[in-house]
Amino acid sequence: MMGRYWANAFPIAAVLLWGGNAVVTKASAGVIGAAEIAFWRWLIAAALLLPFAINPLRTQWGDVRRNLGKQAILGLLGSALFPTLMYLAASHTSAINMGVIQSLMPIMALGLAMALFRQRFSAVVWAGALLSLLGVAIVVTGGSPARLLARGVNPGDAIMLAATACFALYSTLVRKWRNDLPQVTNLFLQAAFASAVLSVPFALTPRVGINAGNVAIVLYAAVLASIAAPLLWMAGIVRIGPARAANFFNGLPVVAAVFAVLFLGERVTLAMLPGVVLVIGGVMLAERYAARPLGSKAG
Repeated sequence: MMGRYWANAFPIAAVLLWGGNAVVTKASAGVIGAAEIAFWRWLIAAALLLPFAINPLRTQWGDVRRNLGKQAILGLLGSALFPTLMYLAASHTSAINMGVIQSLMPIMALGLAMALFRQRFSAVVWAGALLSLLGVAIVVTGGSPARLLARGVNPGDAIMLAATACFALYSTLVRKWRNDLPQVTNLFLQAAFASAVLSVPFALTPRVGINAGNVAIVLYAAVLASIAAPLLWMAGIVRIGPARAANFFNGLPVVAAVFAVLFLGERVTLAMLPGVVLVIGGVMLAERYAARPLGSKAG
């Protein structure tokens, strides 16, 4: 029984670190540019991962070479585009909104699985998706979804939606492109490709450099959000399975909101609470029925 509880600690720790990253990302706005922090984040991560990845790179070079193209695409989506868009969004929206929107990732991944791989899902799955979207609309409009018709989507929220779509596509392709390489090697390859791609906007945009005011933010992003959280998440999936691990991911908007209130002084209004409940409930409903063959009965 104790072993089961300890196994749950892995995905819980990952979600706590990702929730904290929403706060850190918001805190980065104004102290370091989006392209700059994204570049340093993945360059540092690649450097830290290299000693652990070097042996598999040598002994499994054949597998590495066959998967280089796929890892490059994954690095572009999950390590370059996703965080860079998050950093851009942070200048225009709150950490609470970022956490809530990011929690739509499983719903987006289901839609991509249907579009790209012709998977079919029941009406209940799409009902859950609609509930989640309604919940996001309530949160980002402060409890008045009708504002979307009058004012449109906040630029920061729109950018965060694009970031989440990139990560959903990344997650979908990761499942499709599984390989026999150690997870640390895959992470290194993606980090290396991301830092190479991000070196271009890094060189072309104004830079402030790593200094006393942003070094903690950069290190959190590079070490805890980029290395520790993914490895903890994968360890949790191995121990408790993807379905149970997904239940912990659904707590991300709550974690992000609590951290945003504690560390950034953001406010959660009563009007936003039904939206958070709808987001979490809708995602859980969709995930539960997506795991069942079409036409099966609920247990």
